[in-house]
Amino acid sequence: MNEYFMREALKEAAAAFDKDETPVGCVIVCGTRIVARAHNLVETLNDPTAHAEMQAITAAAHTIGGKYLSGCTLYVTLEPCPMCAGALFWSQIGKIVFGAADPKRGFSLAGAHLLHPKTIVERGVLAGECAQLLKQFFQKKRL
Repeated sequence: MNEYFMREALKEAAAAFDKDETPVGCVIVCGTRIVARAHNLVETLNDPTAHAEMQAITAAAHTIGGKYLSGCTLYVTLEPCPMCAGALFWSQIGKIVFGAADPKRGFSLAGAHLLHPKTIVERGVLAGECAQLLKQFFQKKRL
């Protein structure tokens, strides 16, 4: 099931790539239902907070009609940054599944205390595919 939902997140990352946005995508799932889909919109919205996770948290809260996402799982192609980890803390997300690690800007640098104590984290789902899209994007930028 993790691979299926991560592939859905990869579709969102591809949409970001096509918009010349850093290709990070995510979905939020409650039970087996996707309640939010999002990708980075930082450049499109000219907003440094328009990360995929931030967009998805807002959409999921609207869909389920509440600010707490404790029964939900976030599938995201790149390890969340500290800003997104903070928002995920406040949403009390039940589980985070990410693909590629972000050794320079990921929340792991600051420690798991950025997340809600009950949040479960699973790392590395389709990590190679997630990382490859990012590498391709940044190689294109360097040309």
